Amino acid sequence: MLFFYDQHLTPDRHKDFARRFGDLHVHPLTESMLGHPEIVEVVKEEDELHNWGDGWHTDLPFLDEPPMGSVLYAREVSPFSGNTHFANMYLAYETLSDTMKDLLEGLRCVFKGGVANYSRFKGMTAIEEAGDFVAAHPIVRTHPVSSRKALYLHRKNGKSIEGMSAKESVAILDFLHAHTENPDFSCRFRWRTNSIAMWDNRCVQHRVSADYFNSERGFRPGRRHLHRVTMKGDRPF
Repeated sequence: MLFFYDQHLTPDRHKDFARRFGDLHVHPLTESMLGHPEIVEVVKEEDELHNWGDGWHTDLPFLDEPPMGSVLYAREVSPFSGNTHFANMYLAYETLSDTMKDLLEGLRCVFKGGVANYSRFKGMTAIEEAGDFVAAHPIVRTHPVSSRKALYLHRKNGKSIEGMSAKESVAILDFLHAHTENPDFSCRFRWRTNSIAMWDNRCVQHRVSADYFNSERGFRPGRRHLHRVTMKGDRPF
């Protein structure tokens, strides 16, 4: 992960910066910014009590070639709540026992996703005709640049392991999700207007803090408006 404060990016400069790291990806399920198909406007209105990105996840694992990474730029943020957590999946893998590593070697998780996951937000429009996606990827993936191994998981969209029963899959995946969510593997980024967070989707999980504990008492977080540009990836191995 890399974090920057006090940046001032136009949409074109945002895309030019991201292109230094790879070709740009167009989101298959969410309408893009008008005139900029490579930019998704991530919007949470003040009265909405959820975020785009609640829950630990890696981006779009149900694609055959999931994104390599993203550059997220904050145009408007709340004075409190909505920080983003990032977790190191290298460490999550490396701290497993050798016996568990041997068990996971060669196993593939089946990821499923579709438009229903992207239609809950007032300021964001789902692509209704996009349909559903299914892909199977290694639970332990090898980073194509560093050659290090990392866990590759997504609690919401990864529900089964190829060749295993539902009960066997649940037992293993529940353990792995609990393991990767250890706070010792993570950091927390506090957003400001005009800040940037960028991450490698191949070895990092992330989540938005759903810290709206006093919302029912009238203490609502403010509006969030961010621009996300994503770089294309390749098939995990």
